[in-house]
Amino acid sequence: MKKTAGMSTKATPSVDASSASASASAGPTVRCPTCSGPSLFAPANRFRPFCSERCYQIDLGAWANEEFRVPAPMPPEDSPFGDPRTEP
Repeated sequence: MKKTAGMSTKATPSVDASSASASASAGPTVRCPTCSGPSLFAPANRFRPFCSERCYQIDLGAWANEEFRVPAPMPPEDSPFGDPRTEP
């Protein structure tokens, strides 16, 4: 290490593929619901279960556009629907 003007310079760790894969193995990996890529399911990933903010925003937009719906059975044509006084 070099000393410059009374300060020591420390080597900063660089992020490479080996250290990125080591941090990815720090917790369970699940499939991202949006892109099907690997996603770290741990508190370190603030967008979990999504792999990135982009996938999170895509899913949020789909919900906002009502692209996801809960299926509901259609009532018969001749039955009164929604009136609790007429239902047994």
